[in-house]
Amino acid sequence: MLKWIENPYLHEEIATLVVLLLYVILRVSIAKVVKRFATLNEVLEHRTNLIIKYINLLLGLLAFFSITIIWGVKKDQILLFISSVFAVVGVASFAQWSILSNITAGIILFFSYPFKIGDRIKIHDKDFPIEGEIEDIKAFYMVLKTSDGETITYPNNLLMQKGISVIYKHEEEKEFFD
Repeated sequence: MLKWIENPYLHEEIATLVVLLLYVILRVSIAKVVKRFATLNEVLEHRTNLIIKYINLLLGLLAFFSITIIWGVKKDQILLFISSVFAVVGVASFAQWSILSNITAGIILFFSYPFKIGDRIKIHDKDFPIEGEIEDIKAFYMVLKTSDGETITYPNNLLMQKGISVIYKHEEEKEFFD
């Protein structure tokens, strides 16, 4: 009857269960908050799901690192492993910075920018000004359709650096489906 109390790993097992429980609770509650925000701001469902996927990935990494620390992996070893992974990724892919900046810009665009799919915008670029209707906003780039019928993809990180004018605001009732 008391064998479970004599378990030498009881504290680690309980802490692991707490971390996993927190992970599940945070994952569900953050998804609800993001979906509520998307509904209030009329954001498309596939963009909302993309943001939820990024947040779930971050929560999963935090839970993984928490569990490895609980089970006694030394912080020095974790930092050595992380720095080694980043060194290999950095050498193997110099475009990593561009990818991360585009993903970050895509998340910022999701939460704070005044234009949506269907709006007509003008990008104030000194060398190459662009005017077009937003067809889609993806994780890395925005798809614009010009009045000539030309389809242009514009990177999200450059979109954050340029001035934008909303020429025509598309108003349409959209229902969010879960």
